[in-house]
Amino acid sequence: MPSFARLLRNLAALASLSLFALPALAQDEDNLLPVTQAFHLTSDASQPGTVKLHWRIAPDYYLYRGRIKIKAADVSAVKLGEPALPDGIKKHDEYLGDVEIYHGDIEATVPYTLADAANKVLALDVQYQGCHEVEPKICYPPNTEHLKLTIGGASTIPTDAAPASGTPALASKGNGAALLGAPAATPGTDAQALPADQAFRFEALAKDGKSLLLRWTMPKDYYLYRDKTEIKVSSPAGVTAGEPDWPSGIAHHDEHFGDTIVYFDQVEVPVPLNGADPTKKVELDIAYQGCLENGICYPVMTRHLSADLASGAVTVGNAATAASAAAPSATPAEVAPTPPPANLMPGGEEKVGFIAAIGLALLGGLILNLMPCVLPVLSLKAITVLESGESPAAARKHALWYTAGVMLSFALLGLVVVGIRAAGHGLQWGAQFQQPVIVGVLVYVMLAIGLSMSGVFEVGGSLGNVGSGLASRSGPTGDFFTGVLAVVVASPCTAPFMGSAIAFAFAAPLYVAFLIFVALGLGLALPFLLMGFVPAVARMLPRPGRWMETLKQALAFPMYLTAVWLLWVLTKQRGADAAALVLAGGVLLAMALWWYGRSRGARFSWVFTSVLAIGAVAALWTVHGLPAPTITQVASDGSVPYSPEKLAELRSAGTPVLVDMTADWCITCKANERAVLDTDTFRDLLKQTGTVYMKGDWTDVNTTIAAFLEQWHSVGVPLYVVYPKGGGEGHKLSTVLTQDSVKQALDAATGQ
Repeated sequence: MPSFARLLRNLAALASLSLFALPALAQDEDNLLPVTQAFHLTSDASQPGTVKLHWRIAPDYYLYRGRIKIKAADVSAVKLGEPALPDGIKKHDEYLGDVEIYHGDIEATVPYTLADAANKVLALDVQYQGCHEVEPKICYPPNTEHLKLTIGGASTIPTDAAPASGTPALASKGNGAALLGAPAATPGTDAQALPADQAFRFEALAKDGKSLLLRWTMPKDYYLYRDKTEIKVSSPAGVTAGEPDWPSGIAHHDEHFGDTIVYFDQVEVPVPLNGADPTKKVELDIAYQGCLENGICYPVMTRHLSADLASGAVTVGNAATAASAAAPSATPAEVAPTPPPANLMPGGEEKVGFIAAIGLALLGGLILNLMPCVLPVLSLKAITVLESGESPAAARKHALWYTAGVMLSFALLGLVVVGIRAAGHGLQWGAQFQQPVIVGVLVYVMLAIGLSMSGVFEVGGSLGNVGSGLASRSGPTGDFFTGVLAVVVASPCTAPFMGSAIAFAFAAPLYVAFLIFVALGLGLALPFLLMGFVPAVARMLPRPGRWMETLKQALAFPMYLTAVWLLWVLTKQRGADAAALVLAGGVLLAMALWWYGRSRGARFSWVFTSVLAIGAVAALWTVHGLPAPTITQVASDGSVPYSPEKLAELRSAGTPVLVDMTADWCITCKANERAVLDTDTFRDLLKQTGTVYMKGDWTDVNTTIAAFLEQWHSVGVPLYVVYPKGGGEGHKLSTVLTQDSVKQALDAATGQ
């Protein structure tokens, strides 16, 4: 970034700090005028071609000349000329440098040209900013008045109601985002924002006599700015705070601050204390600032720390010098981006209502039956339904037990995920596939089911409750656990319509989330319910016969292929050593099941079987301690690895970016890559639009990527976000991509 631009950003940050660090002035705010009374604006459009704007500035207030901005509400209807403003009083501002200000009355004239001469209404947006120059010295937020002027008349028709007399001007901005004073209601809700101490819970620990660990914990949807944090040692002399070791955060585009880094949920920051004596106390002042997403921004919060490095005791209190930390001359501040309409999610994704979410969940669960990650398990259910073809009662029984397994599993999984997120921890759909041991267990399960279907062994009563045999067991137990297994392997898949329903569930009350996940389960189980309860569907099934045994053995091979796919995922997570261990364990498991099938009923046969099974479990558990492989090769698809810092750098440079959050275990991700992202057409499109393709791999646990998913309210991967050329908010794409949808998104982002 050029040095001049960097200087401007630093000045804006300092200006923001000085504006928000005003808690000691709260008792004087009632004496301040509302912004529209402190800077009373009138207009005159009696002379066609020119509009006059007049401000009457109250005593002890001043208006910034350089902060007056006049825009046409509809640029296609009117073209504005350069406003003619009088010269102001020269003033040196500590943060803004040399500026000009106005006192008393001032008048500006603005020439304009109408596209349609018959138009008699002129709509203008007039933004201005000023300050109160005596105690309490504060600056108002930029205020925008929306004017509708009747050409040939002098009256102004306001489109937004002015604040009522006596309303503190510090509480709101023209766009409705709260800025100063007590937190206001969150847009789109009736609830009040949390008090600062609850929204940003701050703790500190003395680690080793030479450093501190600072910790901020935020509830859902609250975030902390990295660049708005300042750490100063007040005593003893000679001790300074070193560079904080910030973890990777979330790249966040702020309408006024530009591209910044923020943190959701919780962040821990080690801070070295240079020159500190491990046997003495250290006094520090910590200033920080954060916001409620799509809501208010809080004033700068300042806390005083007293740390006894010898005992490790740390006390945290409000800084007595918070008021004096404010600049003597208040400066203009900018705040978080204007909140989107209440019915929109980030990136323009429209929220859904309860009924629509139920419908989408039902439809998404139904489509899951067609996903390749679910089809191998459904082959088991197809066999049982065919076997019961001669008995309608048996078919209904199979369908009901299978449905019970599916719906109960979806409900429990949903409650666990939503409960963990409600406790303030991020957890996305399909995250269990990030655990190598779980992936290894599923390899064993698929292998065991395949061997059973191939006739290597049959599950009897003594082994009927062993995990891998449950799904292939006949009767209600087998039907129920086939449904459970279907849900387990379905979770990395995100069917169309499913993402919006799960996102609704994550944000909804617990009982609503429960109903959403039950609807997903009902959709997944629906085909087999129809087979069991609709005679016309049941009659479409072929009659039982010898061919069923052949089909049963043939359907074992999709199970083996699923095990191969899971083994490939494990290789990506923990390398070839992990794959070799699980393969060896799989051989031991196969030998144990083979021996069980051959020696069933023989004396002491269970001893050999148990030894082999224990060996398989031991091989699998060893995988848990293996490190993730180090990947150094350059991506063949031309992508760059995701990092918040790199994304912020690209956006600061005005470069369009397509962020792709993916995982090797995500079937939808791989389908999108094969159909769209790994094609010459897509690579040519990137070159034509100058777009950088940035990819984040969520195959293994990655808190940075998880935070990005949380920021975009994504229930999991895939997640595709396009950031436009020249800055601006990102746009979230559908989870299922097409060549046309990607081209339209990139063309729109680059203005082509």
